[in-house]
Order: sequence, then structure tokens, then C-alpha cells
Amino acid sequence: MSVLAAVMTGKGTGAISTIQVFGESADVILKKIFRPAGERKSVFEAGRIHHGTINDGEKIVDEVVVGCEGDNTFAINCHGNPLIVEAIMKLLKRYGSVPITAEQMLCRISAVEKAASAIAVEAKMAQIKAKTLHGVRIILNQIDSGLGRTAAEWMRNIKTISLKEIASSAENILETSQTAKFFIAGCTIILVGPTNTGKSTLLNYLCGRQKAIVSDIKGTTRDWVSAECQIDPLSVTLIDTAGLYNEYGDTVGKISQGKTIQLLEKADLALLVLDNSTVENHIDRRLLEKITGKKIITVLNKSDLPIKFGAAKLPKSLANSTVQISAKFGTGIETLLQKIKEVLGVVNFDLKQPVCFTTRQENLLMKLAGVKSKKRAVSIITELLNGAVRV
Repeated sequence: MSVLAAVMTGKGTGAISTIQVFGESADVILKKIFRPAGERKSVFEAGRIHHGTINDGEKIVDEVVVGCEGDNTFAINCHGNPLIVEAIMKLLKRYGSVPITAEQMLCRISAVEKAASAIAVEAKMAQIKAKTLHGVRIILNQIDSGLGRTAAEWMRNIKTISLKEIASSAENILETSQTAKFFIAGCTIILVGPTNTGKSTLLNYLCGRQKAIVSDIKGTTRDWVSAECQIDPLSVTLIDTAGLYNEYGDTVGKISQGKTIQLLEKADLALLVLDNSTVENHIDRRLLEKITGKKIITVLNKSDLPIKFGAAKLPKSLANSTVQISAKFGTGIETLLQKIKEVLGVVNFDLKQPVCFTTRQENLLMKLAGVKSKKRAVSIITELLNGAVRV
């Protein structure tokens, strides 16, 4: 049987693309172009995940994650730039694979594969939508380790394990999954604060291009501006908002500030940007109410100028996590990026720990967290492992 290769993700520039490779000698072709990180050689066994690079001779084409989905079935998860995807497909063809469509690939694999667990099926679908390679690795790790292994152990030990242990474990997985989502689906960071504190300048610096209009006129940003950027290892949507300030009395200003409040409620993290070179920072009362209980970093900007404000003037709730920067000159940005990762909880995150990555899994784990009988627990765990999956 020929080795087949297909791009499983849609056309266009996405965060991650998946290339499926299938056939009896697929591993032979992969070994010619894939170099694993930290390993002397690739051991392509079903269930294993390899992190490394695709190489054209000595030239690195891309950093990838290769998932071994079966003895002859592999998924190359690469960055979504169409040029990168095309280069990998050309390499595979050069070494003997036959390009086919995604639909043809699914038909060929389905015809020979044994029935997979529900978690494995969901992982296959979810990996092609992941925002980062770390997200792909988290998802694939859930099949034979992570969530898959934990659920299998619950079932195997159901006679001796207590309902309290199952419930506690389910709750821990649900909690950990909130952080895992930052790798898998990306995260949203909103820039809020008074007018003219440098929010747009900071967004432009982080994105590396002129995205928001920047000026010295108070209130230039009257609507919200979003941009995509990488804060390694995360894919981040940055949102620059209209400044919240009591002097906005016109209708447009009020609508813009109302939109800022709405966006703030949905954000994963808020950067409260204040002017460190002015004595007064008028922080809107509504803003203080909305950020209570949220993940927040207070960014004291314009620290290249004489400091007149400082963290000492902040309420205690805002002074606990502060960073001094100059968005204009880029000083303090690395400290800010590290603080962002710390507050989001992604530093040293274990990619192999059990997490849920679909709504179906989340709902079942929530039921397990409140389960009252062993019989009901068995039913829920069975559904988690082998239940119907919506395609």
C-alpha cells in the first residue's frame, strides 16, 4: 500500500495545521525528515508523541509535534503558515508519499482502523483546532495517559476507590483544564485604564506592528482594537479598549466605555495600564468593580519619565501584582511577559496531566464531581470512555 499524505485543516493561515500520513512504510518516510528533540532517534510506537523539527537536509522547515495514532498512522502538527504546510507536503511527496484530500484520507483510515475510544476520537478532531503546539501535545497526551488513563483507572479500581476520591479527582481535572484551555484555545488579554496611559503603544509594541492609532491626544481610542500575537508558549488575542474616564460625556464615548466593560467581563486577564509619570490616575469606579476577582496585572507605564505615581498610591488589590515598563522604549517588557505567564498559571505546566478538552468531557466530569452512587459513577465513566461523540 502506498504511503498517503493529506492536509487535514482548512486552507488559509491558521495557528496550527495537521498533516496526516498513513501507510505501511509511513514511519520510514517520517524518519527521513523528522528530527526529535532530546532523543537520539524516533521510536514510532502507537500512542507516543514526539516533539521536534521537520528538516529538509540541514535546513529546519518547522517545529512540529508528531502524534503516533497507530502502527501506520501519524499526524504532523505544524504551524499554520500555508508556505510551511506546502513545504512539508513537498518533502513527503519527494520521499514517496502520495498526496490525497482530507476526505479521501478519512475514508482510508476509517476502513482499516479499529474502533477508537471516545477520548481518542475527540482528540483527533480537537488537535486540528489547537492554537499552539503545546495545546496539541496536551490533547494527544489525554488518549493513553492523562484523562484516558485516569478514567480507565477509575473503572479498574471502582470496587476499592471511594466516591470522594473520584469526585476530588474530577474537580482537580476541571480546575486544571481551565489553564490547559489557554494553550489549546488561546487566551484573551484586555488593556484597560484611564485615557492617554499608553495602552495603544503597549499593544503595538507587543504585536510588533502599528495596529492601534497612537497619539498624545487624550481619548484617541474611541472603540476597541484587537490583534493576535505570541507570548510563548501562548497564542494571545490582545484587546486595546477605550479609556475609562469620567470626562467622557458624549454618546459615542459612553458607548465605547460600555463596550470596554463588556469585553473586560469575557477576558482571561486584564492589564490595568496607568501613567507612572503623572500624580493622578483617575481609575473609573465601574472598572474597579469589574476587575474585582479577575486575574489582573497593574502596568505602570511611562517609567522612562520621572516617576510621580508609583505602586504605593494604588489600592491594595491592585498593588499586589505590578510591573513598571516603558512601552515607548520597550523597557520592562520581558518582566511583564513573564508576569503574564505566571498570573495565567502556565509556567511549568505539566502537559501530560489529565485535563478535559471538550464540552462533553467537562459535563461528564461535573457530574462525577457530584456523584452519589458507585452505579452512577460507573455509568458516567463508561460514557466518558466510550460514549457517542458529536462530529
